[in-house]
Amino acid sequence: MRTTGCHGFCERGPITVIQPDGIFYQRVKLEDVAEVVTETIRNKKIIDRLLYIDPRTGKKIIKEKEVPFYKKQKRIIFGNNGFIDPTDIEDYIALDGYKALAKVLFDMTADEVIAEVKDSGLRGRGGAGFLAGLKWEICRNVSSDVKYIICNADEGDPGAYMDRSLLEGNPHSVIEGMIIGAYAIGASEGYIYVRMEYPLAVKNITLALEQAREMGFLGDSILGSEFSFDIHVFKGAGAFVSGEETSMMASIEGRRAFPRQRPPFPAQEGLWGKPTNINNVETWANIPLILNKGADWYSHIGTRKSKGTKIFSLVGKINNTGLVEVPMGISLREIIYEIGGGIKDGKKFKAVQTGGPSGGCIPADMLDLTIDFDTLTKAGSMMGSGGMIVMDEDTCMVDVARYFLEFTQEESCGKCVPCRVGTRQLVEILTRITKGRGEERDIQKLQDLAKTIKAGSLCGLGQTAPNPVLTTLRYFENEYEAHINQKSCPALVCKDLIIYHIDPKKCVGCLLCLKNCPVDAISGERKQVHVIDQDLCIKCGACLDVCPPKVSAVVRYTGKKKERVLKNVQSKRAKK
Repeated sequence: MRTTGCHGFCERGPITVIQPDGIFYQRVKLEDVAEVVTETIRNKKIIDRLLYIDPRTGKKIIKEKEVPFYKKQKRIIFGNNGFIDPTDIEDYIALDGYKALAKVLFDMTADEVIAEVKDSGLRGRGGAGFLAGLKWEICRNVSSDVKYIICNADEGDPGAYMDRSLLEGNPHSVIEGMIIGAYAIGASEGYIYVRMEYPLAVKNITLALEQAREMGFLGDSILGSEFSFDIHVFKGAGAFVSGEETSMMASIEGRRAFPRQRPPFPAQEGLWGKPTNINNVETWANIPLILNKGADWYSHIGTRKSKGTKIFSLVGKINNTGLVEVPMGISLREIIYEIGGGIKDGKKFKAVQTGGPSGGCIPADMLDLTIDFDTLTKAGSMMGSGGMIVMDEDTCMVDVARYFLEFTQEESCGKCVPCRVGTRQLVEILTRITKGRGEERDIQKLQDLAKTIKAGSLCGLGQTAPNPVLTTLRYFENEYEAHINQKSCPALVCKDLIIYHIDPKKCVGCLLCLKNCPVDAISGERKQVHVIDQDLCIKCGACLDVCPPKVSAVVRYTGKKKERVLKNVQSKRAKK
């Protein structure tokens, strides 16, 4: 038995897979272990209660490969997580680990390595999607006595944890990729920049580096060759802007994480003024696969311009949350409904945001959109590092835009005016709209301001920050209009536009709402109609949650309905 990294199906963890048969047990508890060993491993019996049940068919599924969550995936990077103990380098070596490195050091020149990566069509998985091989070539062609490479593991997107899981579950794949990259560009030193909020990732990657040095894969004269290279772990403090490459280099140098103007680009003048190549965790993990199996194999996965697979963090209002690795070109519908199992509680799908807090929101009528770099950009969103947040019919898109702009505004380093001031102004306008104080001209102001921020910001944080506003305006302008013109939130989310009211024709005086109100805003006697004091109500929705479904006396109103209810409340008070 061995402890492995994340299998991806986080919704059903802890997961146990029994090899070689691939028996899949989910939500395994400590007290189940003895039974699994006795019944399944020794006596070859299946434990029914630990099997996954397909919610659509009711069928019990025994083998991992038959679980719907995995069927549409192509786990070329993530797949080995289920076979490797990340604390044991020999597990990685047993699965052809460091084989690509040996091939590169003794059978290939640096130019041949770069040519192979270029021919594969691999694009950087950090967000920008720049061709990795071309980036390496630019760095190699710059003359310098010292060069560096960096692994960007500063994963700051809310709800994203792809890079963390790779560092935790298969750290040597990242290390091997970095060594190959260093050989290709002529670097002698590398850094893995990982945030301190990932203690297990820091622990496993640090241990993996120590083991790699002991085995001769790092340090002087790697594997007896003339190539020397070593890697250091740098723990970041968690600033979102540190994920931007020039900010990251400033942080490693001991300065504040501020971006700088480009050009010069890092490949020309990077860490301590020396040529530097930066790729993210997933990009580096692809490299050993490409060198082992060939550029032709890799380039046949994905689309014409977006090769290979992409790992997404699938979260939100969806039945199957977790990490999914899919070939480029798969549709949103396949990810959300076939892998993700559809929307929770049978509700309607409304939108999905790709690309993290700076990504765009894609509506339901674009569910058949294919996932690749260029298609997402045309839709107003982006690939980003791989965040994918699913939203249902109860989501207010104006509030979503406000939430993400608030995040980027707080994480702005403040160096440039368009980002520092512009994002704050966007937040102020969006907040006014959600509170019912919006004006008709606000829609045009949002569009103009968002475009100015995109055009004038210094780094990628500011340049992409307005995407949630622009895409929600593009696809959900009717919701903005409802908030502004009707003072109504169609999704019944914005508290200032909602009133909770007890229907006197339905209330049976059961006292449930009264007992559960946290601010004692409800009054009434048993078997008598209850009343909500609108001056005390904090609009938490507790009364609605506990009101019996068959009674449904508590209702929410917005817009004109709200005005009518308030007038009724005021007239009743006047009579009293």
